[in-house]
Amino acid sequence: MLAGGLLLTTALGLAEEDDGDDSGALPVEGVTENESGDTVLQARDLQEGDEGEDVTFLQIRLEDLRYYDGDLTGKYDTKTREAVAAFQQENGLEATGIADIRTQVMISAAQYRTLRYGSTGDDVIDLQTRLAALGYYKGKISGNFLEATQSAVKAFQKANSLNQTGEADQATQEVLYANYAVGKGDAAVETPTPQPELANFLVDESEGGAPMPESPVAYTKTLKSGSSGKLVKQLQERLTELGYYEGPISGNFMKYTVRAVKALQTQNGLESTGVVDEETWNAIFNDRKVVLPNHTPRPTATPEPVPYAITVDVQNQAVTVYGRDENGEYTVVVRQMICSTGTRSNPSPVGDWVLNGRKANWCVFPKWGDYARYWTRINASVAFHSPIYRSVSNTDMKIGSYNKLGQRASHGCIRLKVVDAKWIYDNVPAGVVVSIVEKMPDDQELQWALSHEKGPINEKTCVEKEVVLTPEPDYRADQKPELKKNLQSKSTGEEVYWVQRRLKELGYYDTKCVGIMLNRTIAAVKAFQKDHGFSANGVVDQKLIDAMAEAEPLPKATPTPAPAQ
Repeated sequence: MLAGGLLLTTALGLAEEDDGDDSGALPVEGVTENESGDTVLQARDLQEGDEGEDVTFLQIRLEDLRYYDGDLTGKYDTKTREAVAAFQQENGLEATGIADIRTQVMISAAQYRTLRYGSTGDDVIDLQTRLAALGYYKGKISGNFLEATQSAVKAFQKANSLNQTGEADQATQEVLYANYAVGKGDAAVETPTPQPELANFLVDESEGGAPMPESPVAYTKTLKSGSSGKLVKQLQERLTELGYYEGPISGNFMKYTVRAVKALQTQNGLESTGVVDEETWNAIFNDRKVVLPNHTPRPTATPEPVPYAITVDVQNQAVTVYGRDENGEYTVVVRQMICSTGTRSNPSPVGDWVLNGRKANWCVFPKWGDYARYWTRINASVAFHSPIYRSVSNTDMKIGSYNKLGQRASHGCIRLKVVDAKWIYDNVPAGVVVSIVEKMPDDQELQWALSHEKGPINEKTCVEKEVVLTPEPDYRADQKPELKKNLQSKSTGEEVYWVQRRLKELGYYDTKCVGIMLNRTIAAVKAFQKDHGFSANGVVDQKLIDAMAEAEPLPKATPTPAPAQ
């Protein structure tokens, strides 16, 4: 697949902003949906004579699929039109040579070109090599799709429950290159004499008598309560064969079918959802070791713990990533990043959102024609991403959107420095909870630290200039500073750093130790003074330093026990 892909765009009622829009962005990998689940597209048809980044994307995708071998000019010329027409003809579309929305969606989603008798090229070599590895092809790896290749494709399609056309279309190649593709040796299972009531199934006596289909049954879509049709009927028949379902074979997925699916999931160590996703479908139809109702259940797999939790602090324009502590709580600060959240008129949506893992190297904001890098979806309308770019070019950033980091500036998305957006993109998986919080305490120390970590941007290369931060001074609680003058608001230096570190050890201070006295340091000093019999004026003198050096940490709060069930 193309890195950066062909972008088709959605519009979700966007407001204006000087440096680009955040909502409605479409990532590389597909189209987005509105709240009703309908695909909403806003993109132009492309035809001969058109120019632009979208034409370049189209050419790159067609080149990936081996329909186009011209230059990547961004100009829709005769070669581009012929390549589009060839794709359309091979994929059941009218071969107009005009890349309308439907054609662009199909080109964007396609991974392989259709190979048939007479096709040539490196992808035919790949096809023959894979068919040979699976035992279906024994001819020369020539790159020419002739009779032997066609016969091998048909044999593969038959063994893998695909339409036996002899053409290696998109669906056939997706299965062929997948790790679950059935090889010729795997397919050649000797069929025993079936029992009358199991006429369509094989029985593996070594696995407790679970009836198995004669060939793998491909998963096509999720089934759940309310689903209906032939697939549900097939599911009910299979659950009946396995002994989990005793209801009518109605083709309607209702409560008795839900109960049967949940029972099978529980018995086989799967999450008991009652929903037939791909994992459950394969357990039902394609797992020779499926556990039957009267056998010993499989242990439930221990899920991997979610590694992080993320807080977006709107008040301080900061993103904090927390890791797990020894108790499994998300308290360990892994990374803190300056950001731009939504403006007051277009705020970021407050609440907890669970990441679904959807990401894209680039995204496009269609109404404005702007772009951003390292897009990681938070919910249907907002995401983490880089500052705004004018085009899909690393050197075409809108410098103003970078300079606004640390201020409310977006339409709801969370903008980050490029390096920080990439860190989220590379390291944060599905399942992580992102909490967008509006009313956090004002934290001037955190704001100061993050703003000083943001270097100036090189306007030609659009690369952030490296900031050389002053190393943190060595700290030991028993090496108290000797003050030459009292410390107060905006005092700086190693003495302030010692005060912050010591107050953090004592439990009074919980933000960045930055060596400058701002509001959170002063509040912590006042709290310590109040607890230790000093005038709570927020000024640090030598007597207070001495008291801090001798003080004991605050007792940790005892967790409130959970109520009895």
